[in-house]
Amino acid sequence: MATSRSNLFIVALVVWMTRIHPCSARSKPKFPAIIIFGDSSVDPGNNNYINTFFKANVTPYGTNFPGHVPTGRFSDGKLVTDFMASTLWIKDVVPPFLAPNLSDDDLRTGVSFASAGSGYDDLTTTLSNVITVSRQVEMFRSYIDKLKGIVGDEEAKSIIAKALVLISAGTNDLIFNFFDLPTRRLEFNFDGYTGFLLQRLEDLVEEIYDLGCRKIIVVGLPPIGCLPFQMKLRLENPRNRHCLEDQNSDARSYNKKLVRLLPEIQAELPRSKLVYADAYQPLMDMINHPEQYGIAETSVGCCGSGILVGLSLICNGMSPVCRNPREYVFWDSVHPTQQVYRQLAKYVVKEVVPKLTYAF
Repeated sequence: MATSRSNLFIVALVVWMTRIHPCSARSKPKFPAIIIFGDSSVDPGNNNYINTFFKANVTPYGTNFPGHVPTGRFSDGKLVTDFMASTLWIKDVVPPFLAPNLSDDDLRTGVSFASAGSGYDDLTTTLSNVITVSRQVEMFRSYIDKLKGIVGDEEAKSIIAKALVLISAGTNDLIFNFFDLPTRRLEFNFDGYTGFLLQRLEDLVEEIYDLGCRKIIVVGLPPIGCLPFQMKLRLENPRNRHCLEDQNSDARSYNKKLVRLLPEIQAELPRSKLVYADAYQPLMDMINHPEQYGIAETSVGCCGSGILVGLSLICNGMSPVCRNPREYVFWDSVHPTQQVYRQLAKYVVKEVVPKLTYAF
């Protein structure tokens, strides 16, 4: 009888520990860390620490973030990578400026080097003075050195090799240098410029591979022609909004090239796994079938919707803000709402992340 009671107590204790400690053996995380490069779609607030006007550290940004504070994320709340981290049992995604002091208890974290306004083309950042992708790699290099100082070279190499790496950029390159400003159109046609961007992406992948990264997700372009900023800028009658098919067609063309390129890069990098994440179709599905997602508005942003741009200079405490961001695809004139990011994260975790487990 005593043995029976003892066994019952042990079973109860195991159940209790499983509930209290979700990172138990039964729900062991697949990745020790998340490492992120790119633009505003994955920037948790890096631009707060540099001299640029591309910032989202003012209200009403962050109105639905825990604590209702503007963190520098270009959304009313969390980003795709925030939701991915929580689903994959990774600690909060933070800028390297706010990364923990890398104690043994805080190594399982998400670190994003991304900078709003950045792109693969360094020319994209000329006016905004944000962190170029090449500079993001240098920041990552410094982060690795700090990691090695805490856990040693071998453990640091293991963490980086097993980490989930996500790259999300390219939209700013086309908007700033091709669609809206003729900067690169003076020297490239569309095929030439996208080829240039994809070469820069390949260079980036090779750089971070040389630093130890092996499991890499590369995000494609969204339907750029459906961004409220682009529609209002290009349409003669902004009240009659519809997606710009020429820009969407160009985005699809870029994505097809990217899908073909990734296996070629992977073949040149032993023990690497490069996976494509489709940002176009999931977002387009929400725009075309909003009722399935509880969305009512697809063509204007929740914040600053009546003003020309609706970026951080316009989306601020004096901007008109919708009552329920959950019913909107876009938070401002470019960036999705937290609700949309939540849906995109579900797609990435379910459809994309499992492909990385085939790497080893």
